[in-house]
Amino acid sequence: MLVVIMLGIVYYAFVMNQTQGVMVAAGIMLVGTAIGVGWRFAQQKQPAAAIVEPVGITKLVLLNEDGDSIKEWYINGETSLLIGKRSNQSEVDIDLTESEYASLISKEHAVLNYASGVWYIEDIESRNGTGIQHRGSGSKQRLEKEHPHKLEQGDIILVANTRLQMK
Repeated sequence: MLVVIMLGIVYYAFVMNQTQGVMVAAGIMLVGTAIGVGWRFAQQKQPAAAIVEPVGITKLVLLNEDGDSIKEWYINGETSLLIGKRSNQSEVDIDLTESEYASLISKEHAVLNYASGVWYIEDIESRNGTGIQHRGSGSKQRLEKEHPHKLEQGDIILVANTRLQMK
């Protein structure tokens, strides 16, 4: 439709009319319209900005006995996180002081480390141990002290009897 209107303006301004002012005005309108149409066409051809979704493990979730989320820690962008209980002498990144089984958790219980795109868990001389229950597995594996173990999305970390899920 726009093309038909433009052709009508060109025909009237340059063929039927001999007035210089009408020709200039028609020329300006044609150039402005061409620029507008070109800009609109260019905008439609550009790909939409991709929405960047975090890939892999982005948070650690404290679970209750029924498997419901109690608390979450966003860990995307972190490289090392200390799991334990806060005290006057030390701070921890994943504080389980208020968890149901806090009495079984050491002040510095375990550490999560991120290297080469993978999260690892390591027990650091805790009193009651650290374990892993891999996603989809019913069995639990107790960790050897100071030996890193690879984690994947959906795995559950057992800090004493407290459950943390990698999501």
